[in-house]
Amino acid sequence: MYKLPVFQSAKLFLISFGFVYRANFLALVMGVFFGFLMSRGGATTYDYHAKMFLLIDFQLMQVIGTAVVVAMIGVFLLKKYHVRAITTGAEVDFVKKPYTQGLITGAFLFGIGWAMTASCPGTVPAMIGEGKIGAVFVLAGLLLGTMAFGVLQTYIAQDGKIQQACELGNHPVNKTDIK
Repeated sequence: MYKLPVFQSAKLFLISFGFVYRANFLALVMGVFFGFLMSRGGATTYDYHAKMFLLIDFQLMQVIGTAVVVAMIGVFLLKKYHVRAITTGAEVDFVKKPYTQGLITGAFLFGIGWAMTASCPGTVPAMIGEGKIGAVFVLAGLLLGTMAFGVLQTYIAQDGKIQQACELGNHPVNKTDIK
């Protein structure tokens, strides 16, 4: 087998590594930058969340409002100029999702969770990065809630019938066996 010199081999490895993982690296850099901005804006501070929900201080509401306006302008410009994604080169597409039953209930539960934990799901990784221990429990609750939603959605999609998704041994379970 032909072996390259060490420096040339390392250079080729780094180039190929960068090419393969460029999307992940870009996402990491953007996530760290976004977390820094959230931290600087006060979005990772429990007191700002509590004061916002108690209608005492509106600094966090101003940060959220500014983010909404910037996002609206950004989406408008992306649509107008048919911008392509950095990593894939595909045109950025915005597909409207249809209204689904339970959206209002889900939004209500989301708001209750936000008010109870004083942290939005988007701020939890930044809070963990800041070393706030309470955010670890919020993350655990988020993961459990997401799992519960998936299980409940599957249950509802099957008309409330409990279906066994796995096979027992090598024999598939007959639907007549499940009651």
